[in-house]
Amino acid sequence: MVPASQTPIPAARTLDQLRAAIARLERASASHGMAPLAFGVAALDDAMPQGGLTRAALHEVAGAGLDREHGALGARFAAGILARLAGPVLWVVGHGALTPPFAPGLASVGLNPDRVVYAQARHDATLLVMEEGLRHRGLAGVVAEFAAPLSLTASRRLQLAAEATGVMAILLHRQYRSALSEAAGATAAATRWRIAALPSGPALPHAPDVPGLAAARWRIDLTRCRGGRTGSWIMEACDASGRLGLAAPLAHGPAAAERRLRA
Repeated sequence: MVPASQTPIPAARTLDQLRAAIARLERASASHGMAPLAFGVAALDDAMPQGGLTRAALHEVAGAGLDREHGALGARFAAGILARLAGPVLWVVGHGALTPPFAPGLASVGLNPDRVVYAQARHDATLLVMEEGLRHRGLAGVVAEFAAPLSLTASRRLQLAAEATGVMAILLHRQYRSALSEAAGATAAATRWRIAALPSGPALPHAPDVPGLAAARWRIDLTRCRGGRTGSWIMEACDASGRLGLAAPLAHGPAAAERRLRA
């Protein structure tokens, strides 16, 4: 008979305890004394372990379809996030980028061009420039456009740099060649997002047959969320203050159940 002091602990209980301990350590290291950046949309914020994006962390963003190459939606999504943070933003552009950031486009979601500092780097130096930028505590965030698979080691370096200073890191995955695969595989990033364009709704929601162009719509897929849960939502694109909103048909009525759609 095994003494009570030596009774084996069930494996399931041990795993639960380890997961809880790891989650506590991650929250402690990632919070950096700063409140998370909430989207202001319950459907999104509820998926995050702290009710919003961790500021001192790496976040990966990619487009879908043709936008995997051009990266316009991902750039606008990132700009909307950074527009709601105080301080300058370093935007690292790879040498020979097909579509560098369009300043009026960033301004349209609340990121004033006066706040953005651009740095052009060779492809093999993009991550080094991003990591160096993350060491400057005076920045609100660092964005880099990257057109190659991100290794686990590289993502760890960026995550640790962000944790050390509290500066948000956003990596925009862009594909200049069809041979490049989508962002996938192991990563140290806190979240991973995919943004896809959807047809806009009618200009007058109460008159769906009247032609017109309403607010742009996105399908936002949260494909990785450390300590939280993944999901997929249909949203209205960032407004002039950088905020997202549930698409009108989803904000009220039976279609609101779409908010709970899981990726």
